[in-house]
Amino acid sequence: MADYDFDLFVIGAGSGGVRAARIAAGFGARVAIAEEYRIGGTCVIRGCVPKKLLVYASRFPDEFEEAAGFGWTVPETRFDWATLIANKDREIDRLEGIYRRNLEASGVEIFKTRASVLGPNAVHLAGQRREVTAKYILIATGGHPNYDRALPGIEHVITSNEAFHLDTLPDRVVVAGGGYIAVEFAGIFNGLGAETTLIYRGEEILRGFDDDLRAKLHADMAARGITVITQDTFTRIEETDGGLIGHTRQGRSLEADKIMFAIGRGPNIEGLGLAEAGVKLGWNGHVVVDEYSRTSVPSIYAVGDVTDRVALTPVAIREGHAFAETVFNDNPIAIDHTTIPTAVFSTPEIGTVGLSEAEAREQCRAVDIYLSEFRPMKLTLTDATEKMLMKLIVDAETDRVVGCHLMGPDSGELIQVIGILVKIGATKAQFDSTVAVHPSAAEELVTMRTPTRQWVAEAAE
Repeated sequence: MADYDFDLFVIGAGSGGVRAARIAAGFGARVAIAEEYRIGGTCVIRGCVPKKLLVYASRFPDEFEEAAGFGWTVPETRFDWATLIANKDREIDRLEGIYRRNLEASGVEIFKTRASVLGPNAVHLAGQRREVTAKYILIATGGHPNYDRALPGIEHVITSNEAFHLDTLPDRVVVAGGGYIAVEFAGIFNGLGAETTLIYRGEEILRGFDDDLRAKLHADMAARGITVITQDTFTRIEETDGGLIGHTRQGRSLEADKIMFAIGRGPNIEGLGLAEAGVKLGWNGHVVVDEYSRTSVPSIYAVGDVTDRVALTPVAIREGHAFAETVFNDNPIAIDHTTIPTAVFSTPEIGTVGLSEAEAREQCRAVDIYLSEFRPMKLTLTDATEKMLMKLIVDAETDRVVGCHLMGPDSGELIQVIGILVKIGATKAQFDSTVAVHPSAAEELVTMRTPTRQWVAEAAE
């Protein structure tokens, strides 16, 4: 590989790119990585990490109210947005430093500049106005928030990127969207005291999730004071002396101090020179790859959200690691993108893995549904009425648990463990044979004995 400046050049220092660079360097490769913004990528800098810190902040009002039922007298509380943002920024700085030090300790050369592809083995470094060569190039540039560029007044909206750096907490917020980011930020703003509206074009929020989760989250968000509007979209955004007005297709005029768009994300491919280098791009501009993350150009690979697979940080990390094993350790690894556990840090929180009930009915000939809703023990001494939901979906022919869906406190923590069981094909009988941990919410997962409902496919004529 001495004919090249590097064995591997990574464009993008997010979670997937950093993992690939470090592992490849550990196998003895000469590795460089280029990042034009900050090391850590979307997740660490302006995504899941800072978002969850804001989620924690938004849930303290519940804790203060619940404390009274346990004998605590909590004095009048006061929230300071500036303190939260400053502390969040300090933590992000700390994490970015760790990422940088880990790369340096691995022997990876870091270029703080925008990079683009000039050919199968050539990279242009914009900030240094020079070209470097590499036997392999890895595209790990992630994604960006989408918004409707043609919408009149779109220049007045913010995305999740800007939401992390607002000078003050808005009194009135409208969030457009119905996925992970939209419902999470609606919960954040609502919990911190903002008058919050969520508007979504679809029939129900969280498209692709189990229908029981979708309906319950909608109802619980409404019970917390969030106005949830479905089957409507903006037609224009108007700026006024009093703030913003979002006019909708259904004739609504939604007044707000901030309107946040969270309508999905697109791949960061603009200006990378991929098409010119012969790299095949997909329907939304994503990089098309095979099961080993290789593109249509044999020396160029791609991992993470810039591809059209599963846009989750842990998936990008696994893909980056598998790439390094495949290319630099002669150990081909193809990532299985099925049965991936995930959490939505809405309030209440969601954890889910495997098939939804609708998907199970499409893939199985008979399905048993075990569903339980109950008041968590922590709330029994309070006036809170919000219930936890636990749902198991079982292939009735094989007894395999093919889906698990949770909503309530610590669902994100629970689903990591349940994800292991669903992944390895555990059966309902094995769940039932497990001794319960009492008293806990999780014990419900191993004590549901009678199906709530059953479904059997009609026999083909």
